[in-house]
Amino acid sequence: MFKNKLLKRRGQSTLEYIVLVTAIIVVLLIFLNPSTGRFSTYLNRALDSAGQGMNLMSCRVFAK
Repeated sequence: MFKNKLLKRRGQSTLEYIVLVTAIIVVLLIFLNPSTGRFSTYLNRALDSAGQGMNLMSCRVFAK
């Protein structure tokens, strides 16, 4: 009786783990999609901002 409950719980835990891993993979695919992902958009904005800031500072340094 106890062994049967233990096996049933173990199978349930495995299924929950598979569902959780699948959900994480789906979320990563949505956010890390290079063409339309939100992460890609935010990363490009941050890189553009950093590049513009460095360009501005180099212009200030070498203008003097």
